[in-house]
Amino acid sequence: MVQCRRKAGVARTNALLERVKPRGAVWIALFLTLHPGPGFAAGDRLTLEETERLALQADLTAPRFEALANARKEQAVAAGQLPDPKLKLGAMNLPIDSFDRKQENMTQMQVGIQQSFPPGRTLGLRSEQAEVLAGADQARARSMTRQVLRDVRERYLDIFYQVEAGRIIDSSRELFDQLLEVTRFYYAQGRKNQQDVLRASVELSLLDDRRTRVRTEEDKLRADLARLIGPQAAYRPLSETFPDFGDLPSRAELDAAIITHPSLQADDIVVEAGQVGVNIARQNYKPGWMLDVTYGNRAGDNPDGSSRDDFLSAMVIMDIPLFTGKRQDRQLATRQQEVEAARLKRDDDYLRLKRQLDADYAEWLRLDERLKLYRDTIFPEAIQNAEASLTAYQSGVTDFTGVMRARITELDVKLQKLRLRVDKAKAEARLLYLASNDRK
Repeated sequence: MVQCRRKAGVARTNALLERVKPRGAVWIALFLTLHPGPGFAAGDRLTLEETERLALQADLTAPRFEALANARKEQAVAAGQLPDPKLKLGAMNLPIDSFDRKQENMTQMQVGIQQSFPPGRTLGLRSEQAEVLAGADQARARSMTRQVLRDVRERYLDIFYQVEAGRIIDSSRELFDQLLEVTRFYYAQGRKNQQDVLRASVELSLLDDRRTRVRTEEDKLRADLARLIGPQAAYRPLSETFPDFGDLPSRAELDAAIITHPSLQADDIVVEAGQVGVNIARQNYKPGWMLDVTYGNRAGDNPDGSSRDDFLSAMVIMDIPLFTGKRQDRQLATRQQEVEAARLKRDDDYLRLKRQLDADYAEWLRLDERLKLYRDTIFPEAIQNAEASLTAYQSGVTDFTGVMRARITELDVKLQKLRLRVDKAKAEARLLYLASNDRK
């Protein structure tokens, strides 16, 4: 009877050990895939494309720059118009002893119009400058759209890592739990010592702690994503399909595309607008002028009984820019220095984007190399090592520490492989920010 119970116990042990093998993890992962959680249907999963669309809809920065561009266009129309004419009303040569407008021949009641004309081509240049600056705001709007897409892609990928890492840990926990049951059975049979049981229990608790940390990080990232797309969408389960940006442009194409980046386009437009400002300053060396037309009405009669004639006056008032050293010269120098500052900013922004491109592309290359190494070599070997350690433990060749170390290594390799894949995709998202708004 004892021998029969022993054989039954061995059979149960072998069954447990068989379930520990990696294909058991595949079934667990499949179960989790088919059962994503209560309250969510498959159609409720949040894809990267939908996340991008929601982020662009919720973004307020790009529309703000579009509104500024429209304001500049309206300003361009107004800036090209002449100043409003001035109406002049008054009395001329009114005697102060009687205030009788009929007493003196020269007393007039006047009404007139004054119209000023800015110097040279000032009006046309001001209109042109406002129109040019509208293009800068439109370029800034496009730049902000790219930035929103880059940020939301990186956040989505970070959440995707935490979700997938949680699934990997959950699958591994099933294996670790079964290993704990195996050690307890062996200990009950007197074939292993209590240290194996304690080690398996500790590792299982540490795995639970790791899962808690993953959940905590996921909650933090989702709260950050909620700022971009709203809380209702941010807390939906993610699509299980890994986000794919397609083929990345070549390095030559990236170098060429960076020159047309919207932020650099905005800088170029600011330089152009500054040059128009220089031309406006040069117009101040030319005289501005004003036209004054006045009608004077006289009351009373002439000595011969005839009515007094009314007067019409027309005058041209002109600026005389003789002393330009303290005003026009300084204004021109100011505009020229502003243009130089805008050029330097443009060059600095280009160097910043170029350094960012160099760093992100180098990171993308190294991540691609590491990912291939993990996929082709490290990951398969880690699985083989875990299986071999388990077989050796069953045969009594190695101790439980070796089995547990192999399983932990296998888990770490899976997580690191996922981390590399996500980091590579994030590098691609940053490169697409430099190259293009759209997915390839």
